[in-house]
Amino acid sequence: MSKEHWTAWESCLRIIRDNVPAGSFKTWFEPIVPVKLDDKVLTIQVPSAFFYEYLEEQFIDILRKTLRMVLGTGAKLEYNVVMGTNHNDMPYTIKYPTNNNFKIQNKPLTIPMSPEDKAPIKNPFVIPGIQKLQIDPQLKQENTFENFVEGECNRLARSAGYAVSQNPGGTAFNPLMIYGNSGLGKTHLAQAIGIEVKEKYPDKVVLYVNANKFQTQFTEATRNNNRNDFLNFYQMIDVLILDDVHEFAGKEKTQETFFHIFNHLHQTGRQLILTSDKPPIELKGMEQRLLSRFKWGLTADLTVPDFETRMEILKRKVYKDGIELSEEVLEYIASHITNNIRELEGALVSLLAQSMLNKKEITLDLASKLINKLVKNSRRELSIEYISKVVCDYFSMPVESLQAKTRKREVVQARQLTMYFSKTMTKYSLASIGAQIGNKDHATVLHACKTVNNLKETDKNFRHYVDEIEKKLKM
Repeated sequence: MSKEHWTAWESCLRIIRDNVPAGSFKTWFEPIVPVKLDDKVLTIQVPSAFFYEYLEEQFIDILRKTLRMVLGTGAKLEYNVVMGTNHNDMPYTIKYPTNNNFKIQNKPLTIPMSPEDKAPIKNPFVIPGIQKLQIDPQLKQENTFENFVEGECNRLARSAGYAVSQNPGGTAFNPLMIYGNSGLGKTHLAQAIGIEVKEKYPDKVVLYVNANKFQTQFTEATRNNNRNDFLNFYQMIDVLILDDVHEFAGKEKTQETFFHIFNHLHQTGRQLILTSDKPPIELKGMEQRLLSRFKWGLTADLTVPDFETRMEILKRKVYKDGIELSEEVLEYIASHITNNIRELEGALVSLLAQSMLNKKEITLDLASKLINKLVKNSRRELSIEYISKVVCDYFSMPVESLQAKTRKREVVQARQLTMYFSKTMTKYSLASIGAQIGNKDHATVLHACKTVNNLKETDKNFRHYVDEIEKKLKM
């Protein structure tokens, strides 16, 4: 038997190995198996449609150039994408075209079902028998991209989500898994993708469902011998948004069913969007084969929003509700409610309610009293951003001056005080404080703290400054 396809592919690999990172080579090229070489057309076998799509998106140039070097002008590449099921392991053939618009030539495989599956689909969300396009996507219309405040804490996830919404099922971000602690906006972002898809592609079937609701539906379908109806329903969704997938932990039957649904949707070019409180590698009680599929696309995290993002969230909220609040009150709320967005908005709602019920103007004093009740520890750690703002406001200078390379006495003094309060009122390291305040080193921060302590003991006016600023920070 001729081995020329192996020889050709090994020649390609020698060139590719020298032109891509070692990790990428091991992940994306070592699993490839050459199948045949026929008149400058090399056929290779890859393990999944996602694998194929990723190769074409990330390595198309090196593949094209390498083939031409090894096989000459007119060389072409064909793929065998193995997507077999329990009783059908025939691969699909995908021809290598001249651009990135690839499509699987054969009809995608489906999960084998019994003859009863031909019966009308029972929809778990609406009246049985309703038309496909009438399925309620279960989305809250206020959860749009426009209402989602972008910041450093969510920029990657938001950008990936928007890319998915413009081309669902057609990007390398499939599945898109968004993870983070409760209250950081996972559900909002996931639903924003669904809303954007429905606006751009009205005919696509979009569905949002919480993992707990999915589990309940599956249990009822099993009890009523309607599992095939359940599977059929989910297999016809174009964009499936599954929220809180970590709730599947320990539920083996549910995981097995979702595994089949996931495979079907992914293989047929549908989009999956998942949310979780942890990344796949940290999820416990989940099947490894399911976790491995969660890693096929992109995993993006949402972190705690910084001070600027929290301020923007509050400003948008009060603007939307037609309420006027002073910058001072908003800054106080943003500096004391730091854990998540849900608590931040909840504090604002509570403050507005208190003001209306008691017919009192929303002042800084009213805000501080309410926040002290809402937050278990009212003297919780402040942010460096807020400390910088309070110090600079006290001396009537712009915050940007702390970052300036100047030796003006008033600026140096303000910078030292900011470093001092950041050291005494936060858990940040000296290096971290210095990096955020003028890009200084830890020795500069240590010197600033010593200087402030010395001046407090020897300079009455300076001690007054420290006491006044400290009161503002502890309000």
